[in-house]
Amino acid sequence: MITPAALKQEVPLTSRGRETVARGRYDVIESIHGRDKRIVLVVGQCSIHDVASDAEYSKRLLSLSKAVDDVFIIVKRVYFEKPRTTVGWKGLIYDPNLDGTENINKGLRLAREILVRNAEMGLLSGTEFLDPFVPQYLGGTISWAAIGARTVQSSVHRQMASGLSMPIGFKNSTQGDITVAMHAVIAASKPQWFLGIDQNGTVSAVTTKGNSNTHIILRGGDNGPNYDAASVEKAQVILKENGLSDTLMVDCSHGNSNKDYRMQSKVFKDVIGQILRGNTGIRGLMLESNINEGSQPIPKRAKDLKYGVSVTDSCIGWEETEKLILDAHRLLRK
Repeated sequence: MITPAALKQEVPLTSRGRETVARGRYDVIESIHGRDKRIVLVVGQCSIHDVASDAEYSKRLLSLSKAVDDVFIIVKRVYFEKPRTTVGWKGLIYDPNLDGTENINKGLRLAREILVRNAEMGLLSGTEFLDPFVPQYLGGTISWAAIGARTVQSSVHRQMASGLSMPIGFKNSTQGDITVAMHAVIAASKPQWFLGIDQNGTVSAVTTKGNSNTHIILRGGDNGPNYDAASVEKAQVILKENGLSDTLMVDCSHGNSNKDYRMQSKVFKDVIGQILRGNTGIRGLMLESNINEGSQPIPKRAKDLKYGVSVTDSCIGWEETEKLILDAHRLLRK
């Protein structure tokens, strides 16, 4: 395996890129602590599988983010690792050729190239960290990160989050329980000690100071959606009763849309309505979006891939994405 230090030397981040990442972290942190009234929007593909279509999407999103940056802090969803319930394509890092050859060195290089490109153009990037070694390769390019519903109860991921330099969102469990996400927030805020790797790939004893810039993400679950006002307020009461901030983010996909991408707009509009009615604890939303709507199975031949269509969860298309955000921007500006 290539070392983190070697990859960073091959795909360096310039001072402009570092400024983008730092600005993004600062803005998101200020938002989740209520000091910046703008809402964080994490928008983008369920997973990245094609560099060309992702570059086009990023250009579109950058232009949109500039048009609405008085109301929204837009973070590009850049997911390279896909936790699987059983088996399946594990993401660009692990299988960049989409053919089972699993060239991880190539996948890490492509992932870093995409993140560096975003940073250099001024676009903020957010991702879900799955493998605890990956942040050493990519961490300096990320402005916001998530721990997913399948790993939120993992002590390894809570420890990892405690040492990350960006704000972190913890999703509720796949069953819909927010307690595990709340416990993750508490654990990640404390100093931790665990095994990891350094920039040279050497196994190391890692000590962290704790990460105070964390929040929970409501994503629904097996028991149904939890984006509605009653569910949001219930979650906020539980957080306050445990001595935590009532800050949270709502994922418009997954359990909240009953895994039907066409329902994301309904969830998005409902949550925007809650913000308009005065719920200041809702500090962010997530949308799964691509150039074209829907999803596709991975074909045997790469040339048979449909351009700008997800190969994992179904996404809404760009036109719907743009309209949702612009309409919400007009409402919230008032």
